[in-house]
Amino acid sequence: MSCHGLFGKLFEKHGRTKENTVPRDNEIFHCGEFHCSECPLASRCSMKSEGNPPNSTLMDKKLKRVLLMGNPNVGKSAIFSRLTGLHAISSNYPGTTVGFLEGSVVINGETYKLIDVPGAYTLDPTNEAEEVALRILNEGADIVIIILDATALERNLYLALQVLEKGYPSVIVLNMIDEARHKGIQIDLKALERELGVPVVSTVALTGEGIAALKAALPKARPSFLLPMTKDERWRFIGDIVMRVQMVTHRHHTFRDRLEDISVHPLSGMFLSLLVIIASFYAVRIIGEGLINYLLDPFFNSIWGPFLNVISNVLGGSGFIHDILIGHLIDGSINWEQSFGILSTGIYVEFAMVFPYIISFYLVLSLLEDIGYLPRLAVLFDALLHKIGLHGFAIVPTLLGLGCNVPGILATRVLESERERFIAATLISVAVPCAGLQAMIFGVIGSLGLVYIAIVYASLLGVWLILGYMLNKTLSGQSPELIVEIPPYRLPSLRNLGFKLWFRISGFLLEATPLVLLGILIANLLYSSSVLPFLSNILSPLVKLLGLPPQAMGAILLGFLRKDVAVGLLLPLGLTPRQLVVATVVLAMTFPCIATFVVLFKELGLKRLIQSVLIMISISLITGIALNYLLSYLAI
Repeated sequence: MSCHGLFGKLFEKHGRTKENTVPRDNEIFHCGEFHCSECPLASRCSMKSEGNPPNSTLMDKKLKRVLLMGNPNVGKSAIFSRLTGLHAISSNYPGTTVGFLEGSVVINGETYKLIDVPGAYTLDPTNEAEEVALRILNEGADIVIIILDATALERNLYLALQVLEKGYPSVIVLNMIDEARHKGIQIDLKALERELGVPVVSTVALTGEGIAALKAALPKARPSFLLPMTKDERWRFIGDIVMRVQMVTHRHHTFRDRLEDISVHPLSGMFLSLLVIIASFYAVRIIGEGLINYLLDPFFNSIWGPFLNVISNVLGGSGFIHDILIGHLIDGSINWEQSFGILSTGIYVEFAMVFPYIISFYLVLSLLEDIGYLPRLAVLFDALLHKIGLHGFAIVPTLLGLGCNVPGILATRVLESERERFIAATLISVAVPCAGLQAMIFGVIGSLGLVYIAIVYASLLGVWLILGYMLNKTLSGQSPELIVEIPPYRLPSLRNLGFKLWFRISGFLLEATPLVLLGILIANLLYSSSVLPFLSNILSPLVKLLGLPPQAMGAILLGFLRKDVAVGLLLPLGLTPRQLVVATVVLAMTFPCIATFVVLFKELGLKRLIQSVLIMISISLITGIALNYLLSYLAI
């Protein structure tokens, strides 16, 4: 903290008010800091006059710590990527699931460490992200870059004033100045700089306009001495500033304005959201399957497979080490889905079955996010999701879960409370079928007719709604209200889209790969032991309540390892259409695949994982039994 950072405390200590900031004659303060270049008390500071060494931990650091702060959706991450390029790392704040980016930039030979602080509307925290933002700010900063949305100056200034009151050297960035001009908003930058007492620059982060000016302004960052102290004064001050620096002229509505209105209307907006979801789902399938069919499967079949065959022959084709690394040979050869070797199934599941859909989902998700559609989708689904204990942004992990449950559960981190994350992760595991499982559902049941497929999906949707409602009513705590800014639609930047995609997929690989490989190892050990046959014999009486033959329990238990493979194992059992539907629904709702199971443990912890597993088993058996009797009554 600088000398100015203790300004208010010094005057309180000496019985002074901040408004009366001129020091009395011969008055000397000892603040215990040594950052005096901008301090009006520098000439009378005992630290400076005595020449004592610096006491601030920040001054001991080699790199200057720069925080990027602002409301959500003001373009912080875009500016961060413009300043740092790809030289950044993604981290979670200790003890939380809130993530932030760190990077560095060199300006005129000096290196600055940049931190993209989670978006916040206020420093009086209302959610976990704002709590983390406040903690990061309180840890200290050499410079704070406060980013404002030029189209919503009045709302953005509230957080800006709160940050400036902390006393750190700051720079104000008016981002999206081009959109402000399009809306007829003109802002006098020089006047705003005089009002706030710190440098002000304008930028268009998507194109890079103004980034050079921002770099040039960093060495000129300074604290502000012109701010009110109380909340009421702050709002009056904001109103006065906006009156003096901003002018709005009339403009006609454009097609984009009308589209924005349509997309948040309850009826037209819901219809449009269904079209967007369907189109996004097909885009994900097309991109993911394209990567598998034309890139990854040829690589594994032509290059990786022969390489593993060589290793298999060297290891003698069997044995403990062989079975761990290569897996069990099926009909004398490696089976990518059933061998369960770390180098065979482990690598294939991660990179040829899951990773392609991760790329395609994050690509579509980032595109919708950058266009500005996701907040609208969250608002439209907020009322429905609140009935099951979630808020609108839970639609994002749910959609991800339709591609793969692993990234879906990882994406529950966007939710604010542990209660919400538990409900969302449990619902995804129980009632959101991944792409691989959906492919097997269509492959196995599709020949019976669309009505049977509809029964499976209707059962899963019904469980998703009913179980969510029950969890909402029984779990302690409440879901926070959805507070979200709806940004204007804008054309995405390919550069920023690529930057965001890179960080998301690299983060997934770093977090999920060890878990998937560990899961495959566990699956291998179970597969090699007599555990599965033993459990199958013990639980076979239970399947009678489901109307299934005893041998169906083996396939259901195998779903713990791979649900989609387990569905395929139902075919040789000669089940009736009713039995096939019941078995598929129960299998889809019981244990997730081993990779998802391990991620659940990582995200929820052991206690919550046990609770989630008990819920899965109970609700799947209840649903299976009820569905069996219902279909029998309907003679299906």
